This record gives sequence, C-alpha cells and structure tokens, in this order.
Amino acid sequence: MKKHILIVPGDGIGQEVTEVGKAVLVKIAEKFGHEFTYDEALMGHVAIEATGNPLPDETLEKMRNSDAILFGAVGHPKYDNDPTAKVRPEQGLLKMRKELGLYANLRPIKLFDELLGASSIRPEILKGSDILFFRELTGDIYFGEKGRKNDNNTAYDIAEYSRYEVERIARKAFEAARTRGKRLCSVDKANVLETSRLWREVIQALAPEYPDITVEHQFVDAAAMMLIKDPKRFDVVVTANLFGDILTDEASQIAGSMGMLASASVGDSTGVYEPIHGSAHDITGKGVANPLASVLSAALLLDISFGLKEESEAIISAVDKLLKDGFRTRDIADATTPADKVLNTQQAGEELLKRI
Repeated sequence: MKKHILIVPGDGIGQEVTEVGKAVLVKIAEKFGHEFTYDEALMGHVAIEATGNPLPDETLEKMRNSDAILFGAVGHPKYDNDPTAKVRPEQGLLKMRKELGLYANLRPIKLFDELLGASSIRPEILKGSDILFFRELTGDIYFGEKGRKNDNNTAYDIAEYSRYEVERIARKAFEAARTRGKRLCSVDKANVLETSRLWREVIQALAPEYPDITVEHQFVDAAAMMLIKDPKRFDVVVTANLFGDILTDEASQIAGSMGMLASASVGDSTGVYEPIHGSAHDITGKGVANPLASVLSAALLLDISFGLKEESEAIISAVDKLLKDGFRTRDIADATTPADKVLNTQQAGEELLKRI
C-alpha cells in the first residue's frame, strides 16, 4: 500500500511524542511491506511565531493533499495567561476541523490490565472497562456566535446544533455499537438546554432503524458521576462537543493517564489522529512525556484511514508487551516501579520498536 502521511507536531510535547508515533509508522511500513511517504507542517503557537497565523494556508493545503494526518498538540501558556489575545493557537485547531469537515471525534477509553494500579479509581471498579466515545466536533458552543456587549462587561457564547449535525454523528455511533457490545448511551442536558432536546429527539427518531442496539439517555452530570462509579456500564457513548470534551478528559482516569489516550477526528475526507493530552508545557523539553497516546493514535490511523487492521493490532500488541514487561513512563509509574523500568520519551519509543 502506498500512502502519504502528514506529520503536524504542533506545540509543546506534541513535537516530542509525534517523533515516536512517526517512528512506529516507519517500522510498520518496513515490517508489512507498505510504502509510506511523509511531510511536516506548522500549526499552533509555532505557526503564529513563524507566520502570524495558527493554521497557515500552506499547512491546510498539505492537509487536504495527504491520506492521513498524525497530529501532536497546540497551545502555549502565553495565550492562556492573556485572555485579550486576538490570535490564538486553538483557532488553528477549530479551523482545521471546520475546513476538513472533521465532525466526529472518536476517543477509545481502553484500559490495559497492567495499568489498573495507575488510576485513582479502585481496580475492581475499573477492570474490564472499554468505552468508545463519539464527540461531535464542529458544532455547539465552540463554533457558535460569541462576543462581548454592555461596554465589554458581558460575554456570550451561543450553542447551536442542526438536526443534520446530530444525525450524522449519531449514525456513526450506532454503526460502531453494532460492532461492539450493541449498547449506545446518548449524553445530553435535555432538562435544561434546547440544543439537548433536539439532540435527544434525533437519537430517539433514529433508534428504530437500529433495533439491535439498546439505547439509553443520560444527563451529562449523571454520566460524569457514572463514569467514575461504574465505567463498565458504558459501551459506546455519543455526545455534543462541549460535553464530550469534558467527559473524555475525565475518562482518562479510567486508562490511568491522559498519556495513554488516542483519538481520531474523522469526517468525509482526510482524518486527523492525535493524543488527547495537549501541549503540556510544564514538561516540555524534559524528555519525560509519555508517547504511547501518539503511538496508539498511529494505530487508529492505520485502522480507520487505511483499513490496516493487522498492522494496527501489531502496534497495540507492542504497547501491551511493553507494559507487561514492566516498563513505564513517569506518568504511569508508581512507588513499586523499579528505577530502571521508568523510561523517558525516547527510551519508550526504542523499547516499543523492539516489540513490533
């Protein structure tokens, strides 16, 4: 198979972990006889510094002409501490999603048994958890009208959804449920929000088309509580942009660390694959970032964009072997982890490549 992959490291530890993700893709291509070509592009704070634009036209063009995108992260404390900044790294992220039509964000929350002790949740509650989140990605409060009024003393952000936007991601979630445990939980706040009432109405209207799927509806506050109390009750979860952003970060505690969670942003064209952990400038440049979320994002890329299931499973198996052999990065190590088993970013990549 011949494919072209764009690497967009972005900011902070994104630049460190995508190096490992790319190395894994190179290894897979060699092992399975594929021909992958690569290019790189700027996005986020580094792009603003270089061009004044968080998503330069050149980068967007490269994205459109690639078969898949392995992405790092965007963000910088400079903007977090300056709410008046007119140009921000995250604007590039939102524009990328809109321009590429990336309306569905898939976040698998899969727990490796070796990391049962890495979470703050009791092992007997966690064991066996396996959740697939579908977060709508191009609507809601993030993309609605926003601004200031009353002499800049009042701010507003408008949440908005169309029936079409809800239906297209709901169908993806229903179809995924058919390949898993045949259970779908739709999360909303229909007792308060009009957008959520439309959301629930659409899910209810689609449900008869999928009679083999058991559907339940939960308010977002109840779902947040149940994720910690009984995560095994969830199979596929579909929810709006804002709720999905918050719930999947909460669910990182099921997997033990954000450094273990991959994601796929897909629509009708080029897919984007990225860890959910962000740019993490507090550890940038220290070489201690966990690259496994980027590696698992590469596995999703192979599976979803290229249909290479065996190659994807080879990566997941290598991660499993690495953990079974007792190796950990700092974020998933504990007091019982021997010092010689705690790996930095580069070492984790090297050990992983040995197991593919």
